[in-house]
Amino acid sequence: MVVAVNNFGDTRSGGLAGPMGLFIIVLMSIAVVMLIRNMNKRLRRLPDSFPDPEAAERDAEIARLNAQLDGSDAGPRDTSFDDDRSSPPDAAAEPEVSDVRSADRPGDGDPGQGRSR
Repeated sequence: MVVAVNNFGDTRSGGLAGPMGLFIIVLMSIAVVMLIRNMNKRLRRLPDSFPDPEAAERDAEIARLNAQLDGSDAGPRDTSFDDDRSSPPDAAAEPEVSDVRSADRPGDGDPGQGRSR
């Protein structure tokens, strides 16, 4: 009659599994604690609230309108500089090109002549 039988296999070959598992768990716990500390430091550096972009746009628009109102009450404006430098140049200074064809080159005058097929 057998009173106690070891049905769990050979316990001596897996003797390192327990300490190795404990080492991995401790190592991962240390990594989690370090990550949490780093995250808390970064969160403390952030401001309490961020500025509202719509409010900043409204303030800029109000300042621009106030500047325009103050400028219009100042009297005659100095015209020694250009107000809008992005406007197109005068038409007299640079004529618009309306036709690309030239009469000097053969084949440009009439679409059907001077072309070889």
